[in-house]
Order: sequence, then C-alpha cells, then structure tokens
Amino acid sequence: METSTPPAPTKKRTPAWVWVLLAAPYAGLCFPQLYARATPVLFGFPFFYWYQFAWVILTSILLYLVYRAFKTR
Repeated sequence: METSTPPAPTKKRTPAWVWVLLAAPYAGLCFPQLYARATPVLFGFPFFYWYQFAWVILTSILLYLVYRAFKTR
C-alpha cells in the first residue's frame, strides 16, 4: 500500500505594506530634533509630548493591522 504524504505548506511572502507599517513608528520617533518643540499646543500639552503619545496610540493600531494580516494567513 502506498501512503501519500500531505504536501509541505508553502511559505507565503510577507507583503511590503506590512514592513512599512512596522517601520512607521520607528521613522516617526527616530529623529526627536524634528518634533522637539513646544508649539503647537494641544489641550495644554506641548507638541513634543502629545506627538509621542499620538504615536503610542497609532503604533497600537498599526500592530493590530499587522497582526490581523498574519492571522488571516
């Protein structure tokens, strides 16, 4: 009797947009000299602080999108 082995799963290539989403927070926060200023002020917070906090929220969203992209594979 012959037994057939299941075909080996093919490794899918990671789309380029996933790497862009993962690199965006790094690029946005890598150069503090670009955002180290006080204006514009948002709710009394200088730009330096709210810009970094906005990246915390944005990074969470981006990581969720990357997670969903890999989970559907």
